[in-house]
Amino acid sequence: MYQLARNLLFRLSAETAHDMALDMIGAGNRLGLSRFFSPDVPSRPREVMGLVFDNPVGLAAGLDKNADCIDGMGGLGFGFVELGTVTPRPQPGNPKPRLFRLIDKEAIINRMGFNNLGVDHLIANVRRCQYKGVIGINIGKNIDTPVEEATSDYLTCLRKIYPYAGYVAVNLSSPNTPGLRKLQFGESLKNLLGALKTEQASLENQYGRKVPIAVKIAPDMTDQEIADIARELVSHGIEGVIATNTTLSREAVKGSRFAEEAGGLSGAPLTDKSTAVIKVLADELSGKLPIIGVGGVHNAETAAEKIRAGASLVQIYSGFIYKGPALIREAAEGVYCCERRE
Repeated sequence: MYQLARNLLFRLSAETAHDMALDMIGAGNRLGLSRFFSPDVPSRPREVMGLVFDNPVGLAAGLDKNADCIDGMGGLGFGFVELGTVTPRPQPGNPKPRLFRLIDKEAIINRMGFNNLGVDHLIANVRRCQYKGVIGINIGKNIDTPVEEATSDYLTCLRKIYPYAGYVAVNLSSPNTPGLRKLQFGESLKNLLGALKTEQASLENQYGRKVPIAVKIAPDMTDQEIADIARELVSHGIEGVIATNTTLSREAVKGSRFAEEAGGLSGAPLTDKSTAVIKVLADELSGKLPIIGVGGVHNAETAAEKIRAGASLVQIYSGFIYKGPALIREAAEGVYCCERRE
């Protein structure tokens, strides 16, 4: 059934198809049709960051930016759903076209630029949803906020989403907001993490619950830079790390149509690069905080590779576009098989 839908959607522009697919998933859930095309994902609960996840496969941020389709995504069998990236104020993002399929490589290039309807819109949708799984909310800065003042935007989002999030994902690694990746390094990183943890402690006291913070990092770093980030995350008491965002490298897609388009590359060509980052992180962290592995998960084996490299959970995005809901079960089975062998 998904193959038929994909054939039709792939006749449309990538962004139009994206919007239509969200509408279809939402409508299918409201009409009670999800059970006819949703995989039966075996439940195997696990605790990560102090939260209980029904299964280890989540939806990565970027697909449901505005939380318009939480119940629909939950109905497909995801163990958790990460919403956003959301910013304090609505913003249109970069000019279209800004989303491209590299079908021969099962890849996607995007330069969306944090297009979203703002944190208040997202919160209203989260408050209405019926989904009982873990909800992560991914936060970023507005494009017109100077990088030097980015902390203010992150704190604004953190305060607003805190009562509604299972965990907070801090996006420092999108390549499509100028200067954003500078926040992963040096004093900028230390100052931001310190401010987030101070505010988290205040909000924990206010609401009587601790919402863990995970930082999402880029794949385009040296091993030393990854190790430096890992040490700062541990030093500041951050609860998790998400590895990785999209890559600026085009090495794996040379010659493909759209390969030279600006933006971040995701999908199958990112698999090895993302997994390599996870391995470096895992070696440096030595179990001090968990890793959520994302980037190129497109079958059972690539999901298992993330776990063997050191991840506790995995997320899918581009693989979901190409393979459909069946990938959720396949990825979960890959993780379970890997865990049984260990």
